[in-house]
Amino acid sequence: MASLTLLVEMVTVLGAAATGGYIANRLRQPVLLGYLIGGVVVGPAGLNLVTLEGDIEVLSEVGVALLLFALGVEFSLKDLLRVRAIALGGGTLQIILTILLGGGLAYLTGWVNTLPKAVFLGAVISLSSTAVVFKSLIERHEAQTAHGQIMLAILIVQDLSLGLMLAVLPALTQPPDVIGIALIGALLKALLFVGGAIIAGKWFIPFSIRLLAQTGSQDLFLLGIVLLCLGIALFTSAIGLGIAMGAFVAGLMISNVEYADHALDRVIPMRDVFATLFFASIGLLIDPGFLLDNIWVLLGLVAVTMLGKAAIATLIVMLFGYPLKTALTVGIGINQIGEFSFVLAGVAQNAGLFTARLYGLTVGTTAVTLLLAPFLLKATPYLLTWLEHFVQMNSRFSFRSPRLIEIEKKLVDHIVVAGYGRVGQTLVRMLYFQGHQIVVVDNNEATLQTLRGREIVYLYGDAASTLVLEKANLRQAKAMAIALPDPMATRLTLKRALSIAPDLDITVRAHVKEEIDVLYQLGAQEVVQPEFEASLEMGAHLLLKLGDSPYAVQQVVTRYRNGRYRDILPERAEYWGAPNLETVIEGLQQHWYVVHENSPLLGQSLAAANIRRLTGVTIMAIERHKQLLRYPTGEVVLEAGDRLLVVGNSEEHLAFKKLTPHC
Repeated sequence: MASLTLLVEMVTVLGAAATGGYIANRLRQPVLLGYLIGGVVVGPAGLNLVTLEGDIEVLSEVGVALLLFALGVEFSLKDLLRVRAIALGGGTLQIILTILLGGGLAYLTGWVNTLPKAVFLGAVISLSSTAVVFKSLIERHEAQTAHGQIMLAILIVQDLSLGLMLAVLPALTQPPDVIGIALIGALLKALLFVGGAIIAGKWFIPFSIRLLAQTGSQDLFLLGIVLLCLGIALFTSAIGLGIAMGAFVAGLMISNVEYADHALDRVIPMRDVFATLFFASIGLLIDPGFLLDNIWVLLGLVAVTMLGKAAIATLIVMLFGYPLKTALTVGIGINQIGEFSFVLAGVAQNAGLFTARLYGLTVGTTAVTLLLAPFLLKATPYLLTWLEHFVQMNSRFSFRSPRLIEIEKKLVDHIVVAGYGRVGQTLVRMLYFQGHQIVVVDNNEATLQTLRGREIVYLYGDAASTLVLEKANLRQAKAMAIALPDPMATRLTLKRALSIAPDLDITVRAHVKEEIDVLYQLGAQEVVQPEFEASLEMGAHLLLKLGDSPYAVQQVVTRYRNGRYRDILPERAEYWGAPNLETVIEGLQQHWYVVHENSPLLGQSLAAANIRRLTGVTIMAIERHKQLLRYPTGEVVLEAGDRLLVVGNSEEHLAFKKLTPHC
């Protein structure tokens, strides 16, 4: 009967979590929040269908073990070493300073009454959400940007530090007179265990996994992997290091084995099920009434946590020589509390360091910061644009003043290349050997070292900064190429470059197909999308192999290119919804204007009105009869009642209002 009770509780919790997760996903929120809310609904504070007094808690511990095991398998030493300076130095400094700030404030204000509690609380706050940040970067195509790489580097160090925290921090529960000895003992115990794990990971584990793989049985392989994970977790629990620590190290032990990816692929479904139970079980402990009674304390904790973490991360990134814009983006991006903080908070509660009130407020603060994180990440471009309006900020917005390597020749008839990454380097090399004068704009000091030896002119700074673009002397340039890895920076750079030099021939790299139209609408002469270019080259190769003449193949490829890929793009609707449009013009100043009966624009086509040339603004969409026409062409004639979505800077909007005073 007990087993049936467990089955009922398990189905109830998973059903509530799945429902909550689905709703959260539809609302574009982290599914983790849905799991928590699902647990609240069926828990003691909700329908009281399930409590943590049964075996659900044991199953949630399995979820913790599998969660940490997968984290260890996914850990990439290569990714860490690629950005080791900011990762090891900046990531470690961020954790230490956050512990000092969070724990220090809690202790000084009397919110916690002992230093061990303060340290544990600071450690909980120091961790950010790898899942939320990484998902956001992927959705926004920013994983390869400077701020994306820095965020991921710091998150890797945070994940790695979790293992050390789980091993050492429980020693803080010892009496004050022996706490030093306890900490040293825990650290030595952890080091000895890690040393043994390294030896086993080098010889015993690869041999064992290879034997399992050679059987050809997927069931045996999965059984062996789970046994390894839970067996080591139980061993570390027996020696006082905790289940989570053992599971994490078990994952690290097989992360470099040739079958690691296959092992992770087999474990992930189990991890997802049991990890869902873990997060939902946290929801079982949340009492909405308690959070409402302490709403002001909760909001204060959220504000202090998010502002404090953002300030610390921003200062650290700036100390490592990155521009202020990049530093602010990183600071806002990792200022939430992560999902693994629930694991630490649970350890603290089980050890008696966290009272029920402290644990409840900690869990509530974590949930609120995770809820706010996607909105803050989306709002960051607008915040940065707003900051640039301040004159005192504008001169320092790239943290260092733009530096131009002077040469004797004046900057005339040159080509400006914005971005010196993989695409930019190939482009610069091609132009250089063809004898063209080049000016490279980039904010990564390390990548610009090669330009000095070749005496190629470069600007150190943010290519989207008006100050930097002015220094590049765009008005005297022959052409410009934008090859930045950041989609938002690409759009801003294009818009601001054309504001300075409206007739400049600009070629832009699009990151995804959805950007092609918006970049053309903003004024690019040519937009190149790497995936489509690759498909054209592959198609040309196949057509030649199939016997088509070189001339015919060239004609086909040219037709697709001249048609701006439209023949091979998916069928596009003429009208679309405003939310998608707002996504692609993110970071640009936008305003809606209405064409009235006495407007000078009435009855004119966009081409005849020549609005961009006269004012600098771009009309991105026209709302007519409750339908939205995206990226209107020059042939579109404006009618009374049309609502125009216009983008441009403050001066350009002012010029547009003067041109059309009745809009």
